[in-house]
Amino acid sequence: MNLDEYYQLGTVVKPHGLRGMVVAFLDVDDVNDYRKLKSVWLAMPTAPDQAREYTVERVQPQSADRVLLKLKDIDRIEDAEPLRNAVLYRPLAELPPLAEDQFYFHDVIGYTVIDETLGELGIVETFYELPQQDVMSMRYKDQEVLIPVADELISRADQSAKKLYVNLPEGLLDIYLGS
Repeated sequence: MNLDEYYQLGTVVKPHGLRGMVVAFLDVDDVNDYRKLKSVWLAMPTAPDQAREYTVERVQPQSADRVLLKLKDIDRIEDAEPLRNAVLYRPLAELPPLAEDQFYFHDVIGYTVIDETLGELGIVETFYELPQQDVMSMRYKDQEVLIPVADELISRADQSAKKLYVNLPEGLLDIYLGS
């Protein structure tokens, strides 16, 4: 399994009940979009580079970010217990479609960042998913600059031109440059 071709869907939290179901945290906007999930890849904490595909028999949403999963051939609590903390993956090709003004983080890595006032700034290097907020990292004048991922700051992505348009608050770049 080449992880570059997959996205992390979530993690197995713990077994649920005696019949092999597991509680899974899904890092998605709407768990209901995954009710008809057919399969997932699980990477065990002890062997993260050796993921295995499992057929999904049932997905039962429990909250905004948790579901009960029934996986084929996982029929007892003893079968489910080793899956605790396993990471769930799905192929990138099967990501749900987004609205025209939305983008997935991995899609814009390498895009040129264009500020509406200052013009071209740098290149998107990565995204950090922090507990308080997601932030985008770009290189600007040999400094890493972190930009909060917020609708007010990130205007749009032009996928054909590979440009990400932002509207940075006054003084944000000065914080990083020490000016």
